[in-house]
Amino acid sequence: MRLHRLDITAFGPFGATQTVDFDALSAAGLFLLHGPTGAGKTSVLDAVCYALYGSVPGARQSAQGITLRSDHAAPGTRTEVTLDLTVAGRRLEITRQPPWERPKLRGKGMTTDKAQSWLREYDAAAGTWKDLSRSHQEIGEEITQLLGMSREQFCQVVLLPQGDFARFLRADAEARGRLLGRLFDTQRFADVEKRLAERRRTTEAQVRDGDAALLADAHRMQQAAGDAMELPELSPGEPGLAETVLGAAAVARATAREQLTVAHCRLAAAESAQAAADHALADARELARLQRRFTEAQERARRLEEDADTHRAAQARMDRARKAETVAPALELRDAAEAEHRRAAAAEARARALLPQSLADAGAAGLAAAARRAAEELGGLESARRAEQRLSDLLDERAGLDRQERADDDVLAEAESWLDGWDDRRAALQARIDTAQEAATRSEQLAGRREPAQQRLRAARLRDRLTGEADGAAAEERAARTRMLEAKAHWLDVRERRLNGIAAELAARLTDGEPCAVCGATEHPAPARKDAGHVDRAAEEQAHAAYQEAEEAHTARERRLGAVREELAAATAEAGDTPTAQLTREADELERQYAEARRAASALHAAHEELRRAEQEHERRTAARQQAQLRAASRAARRDTLDRERAALEGELAQARGGAASVAARAADLQRQAARFTDAADAARLAEDTAQRLKDADARLADAAFRAGFDTPQAAADALLDDAGHRELQRRLDARHTEEAAVRAILAEADTASAARRPPAALADAEEAASAAAGRLREAASARDAAARRCAELDRLSERATASVRRLAPLREEYDRVARLAALTAGTSADNERRMRLESYVLAARLEQVAAAATARLQRMSSGRYTLVHSDDRTGRGRSGLGLHVVDAWTGRERDTATLSGGETFFASLALALGLADVVTDEAGGVRLDTLFIDEGFGSLDDQTLDEVLDVLDSLRERDRSVGIVSHVPDLRRRIHAQLEVVKGRSGSVLRQRGH
Repeated sequence: MRLHRLDITAFGPFGATQTVDFDALSAAGLFLLHGPTGAGKTSVLDAVCYALYGSVPGARQSAQGITLRSDHAAPGTRTEVTLDLTVAGRRLEITRQPPWERPKLRGKGMTTDKAQSWLREYDAAAGTWKDLSRSHQEIGEEITQLLGMSREQFCQVVLLPQGDFARFLRADAEARGRLLGRLFDTQRFADVEKRLAERRRTTEAQVRDGDAALLADAHRMQQAAGDAMELPELSPGEPGLAETVLGAAAVARATAREQLTVAHCRLAAAESAQAAADHALADARELARLQRRFTEAQERARRLEEDADTHRAAQARMDRARKAETVAPALELRDAAEAEHRRAAAAEARARALLPQSLADAGAAGLAAAARRAAEELGGLESARRAEQRLSDLLDERAGLDRQERADDDVLAEAESWLDGWDDRRAALQARIDTAQEAATRSEQLAGRREPAQQRLRAARLRDRLTGEADGAAAEERAARTRMLEAKAHWLDVRERRLNGIAAELAARLTDGEPCAVCGATEHPAPARKDAGHVDRAAEEQAHAAYQEAEEAHTARERRLGAVREELAAATAEAGDTPTAQLTREADELERQYAEARRAASALHAAHEELRRAEQEHERRTAARQQAQLRAASRAARRDTLDRERAALEGELAQARGGAASVAARAADLQRQAARFTDAADAARLAEDTAQRLKDADARLADAAFRAGFDTPQAAADALLDDAGHRELQRRLDARHTEEAAVRAILAEADTASAARRPPAALADAEEAASAAAGRLREAASARDAAARRCAELDRLSERATASVRRLAPLREEYDRVARLAALTAGTSADNERRMRLESYVLAARLEQVAAAATARLQRMSSGRYTLVHSDDRTGRGRSGLGLHVVDAWTGRERDTATLSGGETFFASLALALGLADVVTDEAGGVRLDTLFIDEGFGSLDDQTLDEVLDVLDSLRERDRSVGIVSHVPDLRRRIHAQLEVVKGRSGSVLRQRGH
């Protein structure tokens, strides 16, 4: 993979479009990306990663989307990154735009545009670019497939963060495993471990569930068998559980079958005894029933004899009522005639009370003649009644015209009053609109000045705070420098003292007969001795570690002081020398003016609306005035017509009313008279007719009572019975006859009479004997049923237990096999001597490859002194497989990488990073990486070490590979001529490129 060109627009600290020509930088093989802290060096690498994968590296992933946008970008400029590169022999161009929140094109407010991506390929034959895809997913899959690396692998292999590998050298096995697992994607092996562990837990749970179910069935069998089954204390998973349960079940089943045979014999004997007792009880009950029946019949005959007189009186009453029933129709007819005559007489009296005194005693014919005369006079008033109704309508219409005239007069007066002040009102509303419009313009102008003023005020406050921090950081840096120099002097002193006594240290290792490591002699007549102030290797290393710690602390303080001074310079450049208090007053005054302008501008919409409503009201009132004037002209003509018609109708009606108030009153009076005369005549005729019908009904009633044998009609009426009384008397007579017949039949029965002559039945003794026999039968049946259920339940549970044992056998074998595999892959098995997990085993193989690849470079960097080796040894009580040691050829000792010094750690971590890049590249299919970036690690190197590192990095240019160093160390600008400088400013950072 080779990078050619990178275009960055509104991304990170870069407000405008910036371009990086990697072809020009790569021509020198080694180039430098430098700039002050916070300028945006890492943002260039972020842009490369974002173009390829649509996300930025490491912890900066959360800064994706809209937050990638530069704060210095113009409002109309969209964030965009374009990368031109060659990978797998193909020239590609990738363009990415994150989501963008921008102002709406129409109206106010903001809207968000979606993220966009483009992928193009250069056609060398045609000399043009060809579009391939605009899909985020398709582009991501295409790039991942071509590079053969995930985003994490790319960031670890192409963007080499030296600090991560230094921590990798000092990390424990778990931390190394996490890093290698991300790079080599060994999650599938961890999934195998997890799957085996889950399978072990599942099969173990199934076996235990099966044993628990078998034990539950055994306990149920024990409950069903009672004392016939003995079951020892057992638990799930215990050996011999199945054999013990099945043996106890067989014994319980045999015992239960013997108990069932005995219960059958007892039940047969109880059934025979109960049959005999039931037969004796039936005979006793029948004898008692017949004796009780005879006694009850004798008692009923005695009561009938005592009630004989009452029965004869009831019979006589029934005969008299039957005779009176022949007179009942005549009685009903006479009562109906009398009621009708009373109603007619009352109606006649009411009708005559309403007549004039002259007609109070007139007959029906005279009253009918008076009614006809009133009706004839009423017909002559019909025309006058219509004329009177017309006059009433005419007066109502005349009154309506008067009301309409008064209403129109009010409308005209109100409209004239309102329209007289229209010009002044319209001018006042227009003045309010103009004032609000001016305020809106002024608020827009002030809004553009607010943010710069606030930004300058924030910079001034930051300037004041950083001034104090800079003084404190300078003091801390001076103190740290003093401590570093003191620690260095102490270390050099200890080192010199150890070198002075090194002969004694070497002499301690001499053995008679073995050659000396210095001179080769096998005899050692006078070996050197340690003096009282001898310094050993541990003391020297302790002093050196203290010096390194002090040096790192001083470097950190120096970096912090530089960062604070850079921030202070930037804040001072933006805020100037103006005091913060003055900037605060200016910002507050600007805010006050802006608030007043906003308040005044807020009335613009209301003023427009009020003017619109006023113009609508003006149009409405003008139209109302015109309509009122038209209605006034038409009312005058209509009023004259109505007055003429009124005079003619009033003359006609004066003659028709007579002495009444109106024609309608005169007609109503005549109508009431005719109705009264007609009602009185009808009532008189009806009273005469009903009187005659009452007289005829009295004659017919007297004749019917005489023929029925009654002295008077009243006697016949008293003998009558209503329906309820008749039914009750007949029921009593019928019940008497039925009872007499029943008593005679019972007393005539031969069985009943024979039973009455026998001794009283012993029913209680027979019932007690039958109850006892039934109880013994129930007990025997219950015992038989219990024994049968016990046998059936034991058979069912035994079959289920046998099936469970057969089903659990292969499951238990599977559990044993899975448990052994899970323990082996998890590193907990006794067969796994090194306690190495499966994933650790795979990662150990990868680490061994990485160590071999890193050693090839480390030996060149250290002039053949150091070699990285992989170790499977266990560390403490932990698991083995991911140990990493370094072999020092000068001492021949192998030690942990965590013991390397600062410079040695840098060499080793750089070699490890490059070796890991080679291994991951091979893992990705051998994709060639022509462009590498090395970030961090150069600030703590002295001049001699820095020269050695640059020589090693310069050797990486072999096979046309270019290496970019990301650092702000000033000395590198003199040593590396091809440079990409990041310059920061108030309007954002810019890139400056210088070739070889």
